Parts: sequence; C-alpha cells; structure tokens
Amino acid sequence: MEKIKRAKIVLRILNKTYPRIKVPLKNRNIFTLLISVLLSAQCTDVNVNNVTRYIYPKYYRPIHFVKLGRKKIEKLIKKIGIFRIKAKSIYYLSKTLKEKYKSKVPKTFEQLEELPGVGHKTASVVMSQGFGYPAFPVDTHIHRLAQRWGLTNGKNVLQTEEDLKSLFPKKYWNKLHLQIIYYGREFCKARDCYGISCKICTSCYPNRKKAIKTKKA
Repeated sequence: MEKIKRAKIVLRILNKTYPRIKVPLKNRNIFTLLISVLLSAQCTDVNVNNVTRYIYPKYYRPIHFVKLGRKKIEKLIKKIGIFRIKAKSIYYLSKTLKEKYKSKVPKTFEQLEELPGVGHKTASVVMSQGFGYPAFPVDTHIHRLAQRWGLTNGKNVLQTEEDLKSLFPKKYWNKLHLQIIYYGREFCKARDCYGISCKICTSCYPNRKKAIKTKKA
C-alpha cells in the first residue's frame, strides 16, 4: 500500500473518531498559550493545566512575569519538570516581549523561535493553535505514530514534519496534529498497540503480524 493511500485511511479514521477537537492546554490568551506550550516539554498536558489553573487568573501578561522574577516563577511552577530552566525561559521570554514587541506575541515562526526557550515545535503550536496559521507541530509521539502508520521514514521530527505536510492537504494540518495526539493517547499507545492492534494500524497494514519498533527522534 502506498503512503498516500495510508494517509487517506488515517485521515478518514481520525475525522470519524474526532470530528471535533479541543486544544488540550488551557490558556487565557496567546501569551499564556505560549507559556503553557513551553511548560509542556517533558510534562503532560494534564500536569501543566493543573499548575496553570492557579497562575493564569492572576498572571497572564508579560509584565506580570517580569515583575515576579525568576525565583517567584520557580515557586509557581515547581511541580513541573525542569522547572528552574523553564522559569528562566519564561522570565527572559516575558522580558523580551515587553521590551521588543510591546508585550505582544509575534506572529512569525522566525520571531517566535528567537524568543528564549522557544523551539520550532513550540512556535508551530502557537502559530497553529494561537493564530490559526497552517502548521504541523511534530513531537516524539507524532513521530512515533507516523512511523508506525507507514507515513514516514524520518530520522527526526523535522523530517517527519515535512513528510506529513507533503501527504496531507494544508487545510487539515491544524486539526490533524491534535487528532493524532488524542488518537495516540487513546488507541495507539507507545507500550500497547505496537503497530498491530488499533484500527489505523490494522487498516494500513492488515497483514502485519509482528510488533514493530520505531526509530527514536
């Protein structure tokens, strides 16, 4: 079966399974979305939401975090992994936005990726979920699923991102990114399906009998 045919199967199943999809990270505005995405690195969305629910009612603008300073930011996010590194990024990111962008989150990949602590994946999520710009954020989980479903041979997330963009029409990217994440969590888990039991895997590879190993990004 060709990749393009598998892509159509994936799209059909995901649209049927998740006709409507919600942004998993709770936020108050685009700035707090950016902060939440930054916090989500090596951390679950649930844990991030549990922490930020006590932060965003009071702190939701760059000036708020600049005034707090690194140590107080650390105390606010201490239940999240590598919180000291993230607190440093949040402080300097907020400072940069205040001084360079009049406290507004920039609307280009280039400007976003120049902000402290913001990489390509974080910028892609903000562009997609914050500004509605067509983007296809790929993390290690989507990378694993794309390999398992035969949509890429990518050795890293950037290559996988390019492969997925070439297979799916741009109008589906923003929704599809979230659909894949939800499907992976519910039906095609890293230590469960192994490429042989969920509906997408059995539809794309009906004759597959052995569990497959995916390459780490």
